[in-house]
Amino acid sequence: MTLPDPDALFAALEGTWPALSHKAVSGWIIRDGAGGGKRVSAATTTDEGASIEEAEAAMRALSQAPLFMLRAGQTLLQDRLAVHGYRCVDPSVIYAAPIAAIAQEPPAISLYPVWPPLAIMRRIWADGGIGAARVQVMSRARGPKAGLIARSQDRAAGAAFCAVHDGIAMVHAVEVAPALRRKGVARNILQGAAFWAQAQGAQWLALAVTEANAPARALYDALGMQVMAQYSYRQKGD
Repeated sequence: MTLPDPDALFAALEGTWPALSHKAVSGWIIRDGAGGGKRVSAATTTDEGASIEEAEAAMRALSQAPLFMLRAGQTLLQDRLAVHGYRCVDPSVIYAAPIAAIAQEPPAISLYPVWPPLAIMRRIWADGGIGAARVQVMSRARGPKAGLIARSQDRAAGAAFCAVHDGIAMVHAVEVAPALRRKGVARNILQGAAFWAQAQGAQWLALAVTEANAPARALYDALGMQVMAQYSYRQKGD
């Protein structure tokens, strides 16, 4: 089966992890992230000659520090931003796989899809740096969605979010309690997310991860997922 192309994956990434609002400004898409992190705050463009100064002004008008997301191959824009003092941050990849290859019904009492998120899920996310503003991002996602609460050793062990856009189920915010890592919890979350999403009609499972996250990438590779797109951010300062 032919996996989704980068355009479809980026559309699913935005559809399942949406900004509060976005608007077109001089060839750019300017996003109001409402504190929800880089993915929902970065400006993007397909016109590599678009005015950087106008994009900066539009982001500052939202009280956001200028931040740009570049797809692989946007070398002209990369060079132009470098001249303006921007550096590369969080180079990332998007993995994808046929959902049937990942989906597996979770063992009894090991994983539950719920919405809205339970208080224990919010605590697990908060402990991993996924705060209330990112949970609000989840709330904005349209279409089928679920929070996933994982259990291991008779306790809540992890949480994640999954939503479906155009046949692609994107998994976000996978967080496992430190004491219960390397015990198969993350694998169970991904397989269970795929099982849930398959029942919603999804054909593909996908997720984004930083290139540097070696433990997570080892799991995705082991599950047979493939890197299908690449992107990175550009920002000034530390």
